[in-house]
Order: sequence, then C-alpha cells, then structure tokens
Amino acid sequence: MTTLKEVAKRAGVSVGTVSNVVTGTVPVSSARRERVLAAISELGYQPNHVARSLKLRRTKMLGMVISDITNPFFSQMVRGAEDAALRRNYLLLTFNTDDRAEREKEVISVLRSQRVDGILLVVASEQRRPSHILETIRRGIPVVCLDRLPPGVSVDSVTVDNTGAARDCVQHLLKLGHRKIGIIAGSLSLQTASEGLQGYKEALAEAGIDPRPEWILQGNFRIESGYRLGRQLLTSLDRPTALFISNNLMALGILKALAELDLRCPEDVALATFDELPLMEAFRPHLTAVAQPAYSFGYSGAELLIQRIESKTHAKTPVAIRLPTELKIKESTLGYRFSTRQDCACLLGNS
Repeated sequence: MTTLKEVAKRAGVSVGTVSNVVTGTVPVSSARRERVLAAISELGYQPNHVARSLKLRRTKMLGMVISDITNPFFSQMVRGAEDAALRRNYLLLTFNTDDRAEREKEVISVLRSQRVDGILLVVASEQRRPSHILETIRRGIPVVCLDRLPPGVSVDSVTVDNTGAARDCVQHLLKLGHRKIGIIAGSLSLQTASEGLQGYKEALAEAGIDPRPEWILQGNFRIESGYRLGRQLLTSLDRPTALFISNNLMALGILKALAELDLRCPEDVALATFDELPLMEAFRPHLTAVAQPAYSFGYSGAELLIQRIESKTHAKTPVAIRLPTELKIKESTLGYRFSTRQDCACLLGNS
C-alpha cells in the first residue's frame, strides 16, 4: 500500500504538504498541489479516511436530508450543496424522507452514527416535536435548515420571504382585474405554506376583498393533490377566475385538471405558482411564477454549515440568510386582460 512518504518523495515535497493537500485544511500553492495530485494518481494512493477522521475529529462528510427528491426544486438545491461541499473537500451524503417525519428521525439517527460533521435539513411536514433536531445540535453537530423551519427550534437557516413573495404574486392577479382568486396551499404545519397563505390574505385585504374559505384548500405539494383539489375548485358552480398554487408540482396537477375539463388558461382560469419548473418552458402556456434560487439555497446552506464546522463557534443567535425571489410574469396570467400581442410583449419584457 502506497504511503504518504512515497507520495511526498515522488512529488518532491514534504509529507506535511501531501497531508495538507489531502485534508484541505491548509492552503497549498497551485504548483505544489498539482505535483502532489499527479503523484497520488501515478502511485494510486488511497487516503485512510478513518484514521484521518479520528485524528482530526472530523469525517469531512456532510449529511443532507430533503423531503422529496422527485421535486426539481430540491434536486437543484442538492446540486448547489454538493458544489459548495466539493469546493471545500467535503463529501455530501443525501437522503430522501418522502416528506415523512418518522423517516426524517431515522435518517438523522443514521447520520449521527456515521459521525457526519454537520447536517443540511429540509424538514418534513407534520413536525410536532422535533426532538431529534434538538438532540443533534446538543451533541455538537451543527444543523442548517433550508427553505423550511422546524417549529420551536432555534437553528441556522436559509429561507426566502414567503409572505412577501406570495403577496406580490396575488397583487399581480388583482391588478389584472381578478376578484375571485383561490389558493391551493401546502401543508399548513409548515411555515412556508402558512406564510404563503398569509401573503395571499394580505393581498386580498389590501384590495378590500374578504377571502372565501371554500377557495382556500390545503394540499401536500404533490401532483395528485393539485389535480384533485384543482378539479374541486374548477367544477364548483361559482369557480375562481384565478388560482395561486403553492408549488410547481401541484401546478402540474392543476394543468392536468384544466385539460380534462376543457378549460383554457388564462382565458377561463388564470394560473400563478410558487416555484419555477424549467421543463414547463416546453409546454404552453408558460407559467407565471415566483422564482426561488433553488441552487443558492443549497450552496449558501453548505457554506454556512462548513463555516460552523471549521470555526467551531456556536453563536447564541442563529444565522438567518434570506435569499431574494423574483416574480416572472408569463402567459398563464397575461391573457385575462392583456389580450393583444403588443400588450403581452410589453409585460413580458418587464418580467
């Protein structure tokens, strides 16, 4: 088995320099780094990560726990976290909970047993007593929550202004002349869904409109619930003229319901959603959406987590990073009022 001394001799550097390149703990000049990497490749050197982790009391591994890997929003989030981790020589281990709190507890227990240095977490729905998160932090393992915040836990986080973004989107529908606006929210046990609903209500209140309970429905962020609840709203005797949907997958369900009911969007029902779905650019109409920086969620979260790990600081006040959103106005709302191509082009140019 090749040793550090053999790599150092081949590269013409000290054993300490080879160790610094392998661990990434101390900067090494690019020229020396390239020589060491070339020697490692030529000799087939494999670092002993177990021994290194025992010595440094670090594994250079991060855990990432997300609620739904099938949602492109979370896939982009994972990509951002992975890029940030690799840049700092960390390995990212990713787990999917299928949005189940019990599965989340099991996964975090496994990550603790594997001695990961820190955890990125998108909490599952229906969290009542997130004692597993508190226990993880108590053990000295830093946790950064992404997008969603666990109830009753003070923790580092990366989020957006869900209330303000939802309010802006509903105000856009109001400016187009809509007064009958429904919403399909996510699980209201999550702050993302409850904050979005709050933004919806605030926009209606500012316009002097009382929200109608029968037009406020709660889904689960999956396609099926968007389809089922969409049909419920679209087949009612007094249906809304516009819908605000709390995520991209439920919006896909709505589009399926619209097609089956032979309703046109936006002429019969305008549609706006939280989250972009890039693949939807291949279909018509293009959806008006609140765009969230999914990649930045993961990248910023991983950077914050690594800062916590390497500085070994435990601030009394958690760091709360708030990322910007952007309302992108497209065809699924424009046709309600702006029917000419010239008007549409003007609005699209401002999106």
